[in-house]
Amino acid sequence: MSGRELRGSGGPPPGKHSIRGSVSLPEAELMWRFSRSSGPGGQHVNTSDSQVELRFDLAKTEALPEVWKDRALERLASRLVGGVISVRASEHRSQWRNREMALVRLASLLAEATAPPPKPRRATKIPRGINERRLRNKKQRSDTKRGRTGSGWD
Repeated sequence: MSGRELRGSGGPPPGKHSIRGSVSLPEAELMWRFSRSSGPGGQHVNTSDSQVELRFDLAKTEALPEVWKDRALERLASRLVGGVISVRASEHRSQWRNREMALVRLASLLAEATAPPPKPRRATKIPRGINERRLRNKKQRSDTKRGRTGSGWD
């Protein structure tokens, strides 16, 4: 696979790539790799590196709070290779749009992986009226089915 790799540059305009709240991805920790994309596009696509692979070293980053980092490493364990998460984008013919797409995917993946776990469900008691109605309906259904038996049809 031919391609070139850039570290900390070549991505969308510098600035903050927000994950959630005030936490953002530092441009210097993003590793970009470009290669030729498959699919339609005419003669231009044979010479341009429009496919984008964005890698982020989750294990070594200092940008995320330690709690978030541990949570993300645990939840994304199956997608990590040596502590590095990788995202590809090749839907668009434009490298620029593929860069933006890859960055959005990475940010949403990290936002989902670092989200706090949901509150545990509190068990609640089923109201007596609902339970009685359920049992009454079951009894009625049972009587209906019992009435369908073929006894007495001789």
